[in-house]
Amino acid sequence: MHLEQLDNLWENSGVDQIFCRIAVLHAIAKGCPMADVKAQNALAAFPTAKEVMEQIALKEAEKASAAANEFSAAEAEKRALIEKLSKPSGVSDEERLARAVAIIKRAANNGLTEVEVVRFPNELCTDRGRAINQREAGWEKTLTGYPKELYDFWQKHLKARGYKVGFQIVDFPGGRPGDIGITLRWN
Repeated sequence: MHLEQLDNLWENSGVDQIFCRIAVLHAIAKGCPMADVKAQNALAAFPTAKEVMEQIALKEAEKASAAANEFSAAEAEKRALIEKLSKPSGVSDEERLARAVAIIKRAANNGLTEVEVVRFPNELCTDRGRAINQREAGWEKTLTGYPKELYDFWQKHLKARGYKVGFQIVDFPGGRPGDIGITLRWN
């Protein structure tokens, strides 16, 4: 056996190089032909079906763990948002009016006749958006926190100027009412 053949086997083998060198040297010492050495190394590198299934199970477990971590992070972010939106915003009517003017001007410059002002979790309604979804009279009484502030602001400052407001469920995860969108219209 030539040294070049050994180097070629070591470089092209999928097996750990140290293991390969030991196996080759052991085979040479026993007088095995080079073809037998290559076959033994290829077989040693070939995983069992059980090992392949264990590897797949580990990968699936890693994916599941990553998905669970993402879900937990999203839930924590949602809880923080609900907490924040449940409390008074601290924004004055003057500041909110300036924001509304900027939003309306930008939308009108783009040829729009309505704009979604905000989207919020249905947990900010006392009935989780049921009255809004059913278009029941008095649905506005179910609003709490920031959405209630925005509704009261519209009623106090924008309604008399001809602006309309719309509250509607904008998604249905799992077939149940999800987030609620507030739309301001001027057509």
